[in-house]
Order: sequence, then structure tokens, then C-alpha cells
Amino acid sequence: MAFEFKFPDVGEGITEGEIVKWRVKVGDTVKAEQVIGDIETDKAIVEIPCPKAGVILKINHKVGETINVGEVLVVIGKKGESLEKKKPVVEKKKKKPVSKPKKEDSKVPYTGSVIGFLEEADDAVSGKKQVHKKVHERVRATLRVRKLAQVLKVDINTVTGSGPNGRISEEDVKNAATKVKIVKEHGKVKRVPFKGVRKSVALKMVKAHQTTVSVTNMYDADVTKLWDVRKKEKVKAEKKNVKLTFLPFIIIAAVNALKKNPVVNSSLDEGELLLKQYYNIGFAVDTEEGLLVPVIKNADKKSILIIAKELSVLSGKARERKLSLDDMKGGSFSISNLGSIGVKYFTPIINYPESAILGVGRIEEKARIVDGEVVPKKIMPLSFSYDHRIIDGATASRFMLDLISELQS
Repeated sequence: MAFEFKFPDVGEGITEGEIVKWRVKVGDTVKAEQVIGDIETDKAIVEIPCPKAGVILKINHKVGETINVGEVLVVIGKKGESLEKKKPVVEKKKKKPVSKPKKEDSKVPYTGSVIGFLEEADDAVSGKKQVHKKVHERVRATLRVRKLAQVLKVDINTVTGSGPNGRISEEDVKNAATKVKIVKEHGKVKRVPFKGVRKSVALKMVKAHQTTVSVTNMYDADVTKLWDVRKKEKVKAEKKNVKLTFLPFIIIAAVNALKKNPVVNSSLDEGELLLKQYYNIGFAVDTEEGLLVPVIKNADKKSILIIAKELSVLSGKARERKLSLDDMKGGSFSISNLGSIGVKYFTPIINYPESAILGVGRIEEKARIVDGEVVPKKIMPLSFSYDHRIIDGATASRFMLDLISELQS
């Protein structure tokens, strides 16, 4: 008996994904728990293991197509087994049963649909030959696909379907939408589907903006001593094949400051304030697909070098889209570093449902007066955004002063 393997619920509120790669083809023999394909969700690329052993009898979706949770991915059966084509069952109404026109009666117009058959008006009564309007009869597409076409302003009647019997898929509609179109008022534009990571980030940003009361404070940290320490330790780290940036030091400083100001390491949940007893620090990584935030778990229990190693590994996985869902779960506080691309101060958006985020700017050498003398100092710009519902201004300032003290010590 053939088994239909449906796209499972992978958690984190994910409802759909895009087929990135098939690792099997029809006719292949697979083992239980063998990975048969990769599906890109709005958070990560997920490897899909086969739930049982058997032979791949059918693959329902092509690479690039979107699949919803609960839809059939593949059909698995035994060697030599073939799929039987089942005839669709037409449900008839109890009150007014209507018989299906016979195939041999070519004079009777076919009015079948997915919900049954329509009664024909009696020509003898009307006295006129009935004109049957074709409402996109030949366009094979689901309601979801038709709605997508409306949203993307694509005439579904002009789309060529790539599915069975010319069925139009979401990908067909999206491809049609990406074609260059002429806007009379302004000029040429290229329509690109807004999906995947960028769509997920956008929705999360909107939710953060609508839910939190965000305030941003800006500070300068004298990191001259840290600059020298990192310069020396960087050489030692390179001998161990570890790339040592300033971020591991900032993470340790943030953890120590969070311990002194626990409300910053919290979130609101249905009227309760959750003061987290763990320190999982997320850090933003810029990728071609959009912003991803992997998490350093239990940062308070790790050394500078171990954190540096994890930062390197997770950053690489993020850019290659190989992060697992677990790599991005469980964050309690986040850091966004834009210093590497020249930004000084900015207003980082809180990584909801967290209550605060630290923004790190580009370190510059600036003149400072020390004991009446002008001295060059390495200054790190810092921007701290926090949810004012949870954290007041005084607490935010205490947290940042503690963090700066850690960086300067």
C-alpha cells in the first residue's frame, strides 16, 4: 500500500517552504530517516528525512515550487508497486440529483466542475439556444494560486502552467510577476516576489514596532585598552585557527552587564514578566537572502575563544543558508554590529519578543582630554534600543554604564 509522505510541521510557526533540492528521484530505494530533500522556510533550510523505507513512486513538487505544511511531498511504496489512478468521486445533491451527461451524447454540453454538475436550462422553455459562458474553464489553478495572482496583479489567463495537465502553480505566477513591466507614469520596473527570509524579517520587524515601545540611547565607549588586548590575543588565536574580532569581548561584557541588570534579559508573556536565568546571545548576520540571527547558547559559560569559534561557524552557516532552526532559537538578548560597514550610531530594532538590543558602530580614533592633556583614544559608538514598557531610562543607563565599564576594564 503506497504511503503519502506530507510536509510535516517543523515548528516555529512555519506554514510553508520552498523546495530547494531533491536528493532522490522516482524509482530510488530509500531507508527510514534518510534525507530525501531540502526545503527552505522563512527561517532556515530544513533537511527532510523520510519517515519509512521503500521506493519513491512519485515526487509531487519541482525544485523552486512552494509547498504548504500538510501537502504531499512524495509517495513511497514497495519495489514493483505502481500508483493506481483513482477516478474522482462526484458527490450528488440529495434533493435534486443530477445525472452526469454521457460521453457518447456529444450534443449535451459538459458542465462538470469540482463541486458537481450544473443543471441545464430547458431549451424548450427558453426558446433560445443557451450560451454557456466559460469562466476560466481551461485555467487549472487552485483558489490560493488565483488569490496570489490577484495580489501580484498577474492575469492568470496569460500564465502557462508547468504542472500536470497545465496546472498553474504559485511559482508560475511568481515567475510571471518578475517579468519587466512598464509603468506609464515612471518607467520600467522589475517585480520581484517578496518572500523567504526578507518577508519573515519584515513581518517580525512590523510586529516588534507594533508591540514594543522602543527607545534608543547612544553612548561612546573608550576601548583603547581593549584594542591593545585584542591585538595581542588575535595573534595567539590565529595560531589556533580562530578569528578573534571584538564581538566575543562585547558578548562577554553584555552578559556581565545583564547579570547586574536582570530586567534587560527578559520578555513579556501574557501579563507576566519572564526574567530569564540563561544568557543566549543572538547576533545579526547579513546574508544575500536577508538578515539572520543565530544564537550563542549559554554564553556565560564559555570563554572568549570558544565564543569566537562559534561566531565563525554560525556566521558561515548563515551565509551558506545551512543554519538549523535550533541555531536560531532561544535568544534572550541580541547584538547588531554595523561597524564593519562604516555605521556609527543607529536605531536597532528589538528582536521581538526580547526586550532590548545592542547596536555596535565603527571604532574610530578621537581626541579626548585626560588630566588636562589631549590624548588619542579608540572610541566605540554604541546604540541601545529597549522596550520602555519593561525597561525605564534609568535602568537602561545603568545597564549601558555597566557594559561600558566591562569593555574599558
